[in-house]
Amino acid sequence: MRRGDELSDRQKEILNCIQEFMRKNGYPPAIRDIQRELKISSTSVVAYNLNALKDKGWIDRNGKVSRGIRLTSQDEVAPVWLTAKGGQVPLLGVITAGSPLPDPEEVDIETAEQVDVPAEVVPPGKLDNVYALRVRGQSMIDALIDDGDIVLLRYQETAENGQMVAARIVDENAVTLKKFYHEGDRIRLQPANSTMDPIYTSPQNVRIQGRVVGVLRSLL
Repeated sequence: MRRGDELSDRQKEILNCIQEFMRKNGYPPAIRDIQRELKISSTSVVAYNLNALKDKGWIDRNGKVSRGIRLTSQDEVAPVWLTAKGGQVPLLGVITAGSPLPDPEEVDIETAEQVDVPAEVVPPGKLDNVYALRVRGQSMIDALIDDGDIVLLRYQETAENGQMVAARIVDENAVTLKKFYHEGDRIRLQPANSTMDPIYTSPQNVRIQGRVVGVLRSLL
């Protein structure tokens, strides 16, 4: 990695475009997204500069995947809507704990409902990049997460085996709450409910959108 290498103006422009796209959307841009946003003449120009950014250590890139770009500094990619407000985090929609449902609705951070987070669940000083989703379904019931509970997730794009995550299944454009396991050439998304089967898919078909860091119980 040679992060100290000087970037050209075009490479800086593309890097900024990637960062802003990921902040707004929570997933990386495709080459054509960058071409369209920056009005670049061809996708080959974008690809050339992406390879230069990779060589200089600013990104990792899987050229066989449409959105196979990853910034090497994860501090730079948290979406702009993930800004905690002192003991509160934004509630950004519903996530299924059963079969995958469509992506949680986009919510304007300025008008989003704010969820109070007790300090014993997550201290206020550790709420940066944390957001909340309401759980629908009972596939995580054995992990003590029931229908109607609220899960707190820290935005990140990677996970270790056994961690509970919000996982986007790309080809279904759906997000689901499951435990994550990387098993060689496949990903297992494991429910915590003995009556339900795991979801198996390829690593290229999964995008991590956050790791569960706390649960707020529904008392109803």
